[in-house]
Amino acid sequence: MSDLVLVTGSTGFLGSWICRTLLEQGYRVRAMHRESSSLLAIEDLPVERVIGDILEPQTLTTPMQGVRYVFHAAAQSDYWRNPHCVLQTSIDGTRNVCAAALPAGVERLVLTSSISAMGIPEGNELLDESHTFSLDPDDFPYGYAKRGAEVVALEACARGLDLVITNPSLVLGPGDVNQISGSMVIEAARGRTFLWMNGGVNFIHVEDAARGHLNALDRGESGERYILGNENLTHQEVFTELARIVNGRPPWLKLPHALVPLSATIIDALNRFVQMPLSGAQLRMASKYLFCDTSKARQELDFSPEHTFHQAAVETYRWYQEHGYI
Repeated sequence: MSDLVLVTGSTGFLGSWICRTLLEQGYRVRAMHRESSSLLAIEDLPVERVIGDILEPQTLTTPMQGVRYVFHAAAQSDYWRNPHCVLQTSIDGTRNVCAAALPAGVERLVLTSSISAMGIPEGNELLDESHTFSLDPDDFPYGYAKRGAEVVALEACARGLDLVITNPSLVLGPGDVNQISGSMVIEAARGRTFLWMNGGVNFIHVEDAARGHLNALDRGESGERYILGNENLTHQEVFTELARIVNGRPPWLKLPHALVPLSATIIDALNRFVQMPLSGAQLRMASKYLFCDTSKARQELDFSPEHTFHQAAVETYRWYQEHGYI
């Protein structure tokens, strides 16, 4: 009988793709989700569904029974919408999952972190696995929370839990039901990506990111972290490409770097009264060049992304069209 694998955050964007990839590789998948979770992302998958909440430790015992491996992908990714939940979900949730995995005899746990946990590089540096979050927590709560999750997971690793950490870059592709990274495609289709500024980020197709998680399971070294990324692109390049895909107008208005702090403050003020599409912290981070060196994962995990940003954006756009988002 094939190995049983537990996936937390199974109904989320990346979590559902991890479930899909595991099934394709012949694993049996136990998909854990909260009772209130939408099952849209996994409704077509032959998985065993189990109720559990990473913030309620007593609900984790049953999901862990008989499991050989765990992918902990549960997260509060829409941190700008629910900033108060980010720390608790990332840090306490990860602590609870690790604490449940140890006595259950789980052979390996793969933690989904983020390049956000690495902070920002200096000058023209590329982010790599040696970087750690060094900002003020208020400057980027999500990155601070993801690094905190890594710390508590590594503490469990020191107590005997076989653990590998993955740090995906910005994940894009079809099936982003909660409109996390995919929101930029929707905004482009609505003609709202005319504004751009200096800065950039690394992108990876969701299918490649999911496959990278399985590479980490098979080849990763315990206690190590691996960036799962592909293309380094500036915001201007991204918005220009999105405009081509949606037949829209390329970005034509540049936000001067000097106005980023003021703009971020205004956004934070407005967020107190109405939900904005981003937070001030996001805008401040977006003005940086979060480009990555992905050589460690390529060499040690034999990780070779197969999809370009263009492919990811096209597939995302078509998926949103087919499902009535656009």
